Amino acid sequence: MRRFLSLILALAALCSCNTISSIVHDDEVVAKVGKHKLYKSELADYIPEFASPDDSANLAMQYINSWATELLYMDVASQQLSKAEMDVTAELEDYRKSLLKYRYEQRYVNDRLDTLITQQQIQKYYTDNKHIFELERPIMKVRFIDIMKGAQNKDLILKKMGSQDYEDIGLADSLARSAALRYWDCSDQWVDAVVLAKEFGMDYESMLKHLKGDFIIVESDDRPDLMAAYICEMQIAGVAPVEYCEDKIRNYILSARKHQLIAGLEQDLLTDALSHKNLVIY
Repeated sequence: MRRFLSLILALAALCSCNTISSIVHDDEVVAKVGKHKLYKSELADYIPEFASPDDSANLAMQYINSWATELLYMDVASQQLSKAEMDVTAELEDYRKSLLKYRYEQRYVNDRLDTLITQQQIQKYYTDNKHIFELERPIMKVRFIDIMKGAQNKDLILKKMGSQDYEDIGLADSLARSAALRYWDCSDQWVDAVVLAKEFGMDYESMLKHLKGDFIIVESDDRPDLMAAYICEMQIAGVAPVEYCEDKIRNYILSARKHQLIAGLEQDLLTDALSHKNLVIY
């Protein structure tokens, strides 16, 4: 009787597992690799709700290919690699240690890092390390506009853009805001020539070929608009001005402080372990 009851319970458990499996994956199979199956519901989670039919089809194929490739790699690896090569225990443990170390260092640094950087500190770093701030390409202070060729006040805006009078500049700004396709004024800060060249849709060397006097003007017969930049100030080579380097200098200073904190942490851990006999060196 006990054996009979045990058999009944085992069969019930098996049926229960099969029932649960059917409930969990009671939808259409869209791909299969060996014993592995990809279900439509899993694929649907990857595709945005408002994607077009073509985008949905492309995203679905990308996901299926990625899913299949990963499993195929695992299959061929299990067939071709030796038992020793399949053992990744040591690598996983090293990764776990590195990850835990990194996470603790991040918390330690975030709790202690002094992020206040004064102008005096920026200036000192700049003065002590000018050699690392040599320009690789020109920088400039500039006013840029993209405007239709037939736009009202186009010529007036271009004229006022190049003025040194604050009232003229203010008028150019006011008119450009309503008439231009694009307009921005960076006359008070340095801009990399590459950044400006992107506004013209070309590389910076090609852009500079259009420089005449203080203006870069680009227009063509196959475009209805005109793009122009008034160069307020430009530096082609040499050491970049300190104000242009400020963001980099802040990052350098913060990076050095982080390194110093971590180095101090490592030394403190060793010192503490030695003093408490937690570390014994024979």
